[in-house]
Amino acid sequence: MDVVTAYLYGSLDTDIYMRIPGGFKIPDAYSSKSRDLFSIKLKKSLYGLKQSGRMWYNRLSEYLIKEGYKNDPISPCVFIQRSESGFAIIAVYVDDLNIIGTPNEIENTAKYLMKEFEMKDLGRTKFCLGIQIEHLRNGIFIHQSNYTEKLLKRFYMDKAHPLNSPMVVRSLNVHDDPFRPCEDDEEILGPEIPYLSAIGALMYLANNTRPDIAFSVNLLARYSSSPTRRHWNGVKHIFRYLNGTIDLGLYFKNGANATLIGYADAGYLSDPQKAKSQTGYLFTYGDTAISWRSMKQTLTATSSNHAELIALYEAGRECVWLRSMIQHIQNECGIKSFTSNPTVIYEDNTACIAQIKGG
Repeated sequence: MDVVTAYLYGSLDTDIYMRIPGGFKIPDAYSSKSRDLFSIKLKKSLYGLKQSGRMWYNRLSEYLIKEGYKNDPISPCVFIQRSESGFAIIAVYVDDLNIIGTPNEIENTAKYLMKEFEMKDLGRTKFCLGIQIEHLRNGIFIHQSNYTEKLLKRFYMDKAHPLNSPMVVRSLNVHDDPFRPCEDDEEILGPEIPYLSAIGALMYLANNTRPDIAFSVNLLARYSSSPTRRHWNGVKHIFRYLNGTIDLGLYFKNGANATLIGYADAGYLSDPQKAKSQTGYLFTYGDTAISWRSMKQTLTATSSNHAELIALYEAGRECVWLRSMIQHIQNECGIKSFTSNPTVIYEDNTACIAQIKGG
């Protein structure tokens, strides 16, 4: 569902005055005076105002809550309503609304929204925020093949020879590492090389449907302020890997094991120049990845055990939010909840496991 001119529905929470726009008719009593002497007071929000997005959200939220839809501080843009025959979930992204649930409740929700707002019913969601959604017989497949193809053409890498890994093997010798920082005798790339644009585009892909490139993109993003030819070659290496794996994505199978499972790991001193380690974690639900992250640790770990504990801490924080989110949806929809059982997070460091167990 797409709301037409959504921002215009919001009511302002403060007084805002504006110059009289062209084409606006001035009352006859004032027509002899210059238009510059007058200003008009806005009653509704407009596109371009800094608070318009918030005012639209408040308007939509009040309308839905009045009808019995519920949301939660952990997920303020997800509204849920339960009835005797089923449930409806509304996921809001600005003026785009995705409705999930049982058939009758989806239909009733759409009708209720159309009573108040002018909307376009775009049918079953097949494309959302650059993500393609394929509704298959036994599940849902989400991917970004169209986005990836456009990305490769944009950076003239669509004809490049594909590779089967997202990055080259790094050297244990810090002086031979292709991803070491810029050295004194190296030239920093100029603005004609779209390094920042490439990193930003790859980050969007890595954050949505391609966890397999998350580490490579995170590593190369560190050098955005002073990239060299070595780093640009690393970016092109990722492009060549994508050229051979355009159709990869995430498949959510019907009836899969609905259990939240986490995996945490750390790379000790993965950045030897700054003595920083790498955190990585991934969570699956229904045997498919739903959350992941790869990032450089902000603390200096004093041992591999210390680095693993930091990674496990970050994974634990994400686990708390995921459990709260899933529990909120299951409770409001009347679905049997798994959250009475602990979530297993796998960790491969013996010292870290022993320390957590009190050994």
